[in-house]
Amino acid sequence: MASERLQKILAQAGIASRRAAERYIKEGRVKVNGAVVSTLGSKADPAVDRIAVDGHGVLEAQAKVYIAMHKPKNVVTTVSDPEGRTTVMDVLGMSRAVGPRQHEGEMPRVYPVGRLDFDAEGLLMLTNDGELAHALLHPRHHVPKTYVVKIKGKVDPKAIERLKAGVRLRQEDGSRSPPTAPASASIVRESPANTWLELVIVEGRHHQVKKMCEAVGHRVIRLIRTDFGGITLEPLAAGAWRFLTNAEIRRLQSWVGKAAAPERAPKAHRPVDRQRRPR
Repeated sequence: MASERLQKILAQAGIASRRAAERYIKEGRVKVNGAVVSTLGSKADPAVDRIAVDGHGVLEAQAKVYIAMHKPKNVVTTVSDPEGRTTVMDVLGMSRAVGPRQHEGEMPRVYPVGRLDFDAEGLLMLTNDGELAHALLHPRHHVPKTYVVKIKGKVDPKAIERLKAGVRLRQEDGSRSPPTAPASASIVRESPANTWLELVIVEGRHHQVKKMCEAVGHRVIRLIRTDFGGITLEPLAAGAWRFLTNAEIRRLQSWVGKAAAPERAPKAHRPVDRQRRPR
């Protein structure tokens, strides 16, 4: 393996984003073959050199692993939790992969790609490819994420149009944020008391889907992510996980290579399966 910049090696190992890795280097937290390296642009070969990061230990050359999980409700999207709640890493260790394996031997440590709220459920990606994970979450790549949302009450058509155009979200200090990016919004099913919506967004603001619905006057009762960049939740049951196929990995990588396009309402990658919609 050829020598690469240290910050890229750390990002690919899932230690941190490339920007955070650069900070680690400048802070003197990275050693190569026992010597502190604090100069940005320094290179190393992870197959030959001994690279250590303060707080993370020695890096080992590892195969890249890409996982799709159906995160259950009331599970924390973190590696550990000081409150002792169940984490997605606990879920990962509770069962074997569904379908064929894409990795042999001891599986490298993986990390969640972004987050799902504690009370939310659905598709969550995990990987040790830190560089790809960081890129997929960056808003300039416009990676679409599809959510199915159960909200209180019936939805006025004007509320749907507002969601599509972009809404200002209430922030902690009571102020309103800049408008959200254009989204795809549609009604999946209605009842006298509740409505199921499908929302496709290209951002990842804190509690964004919940706040978008609140901005148009509706409280979220249930939130399920069904698609991330063309990777779908099916056929995973809650708590199950699988390795991504090579074709799916290439699909995710293709988003990173796309130049930023003018913001427009995203489209779902496949029709909603209304027969399997949760109640």
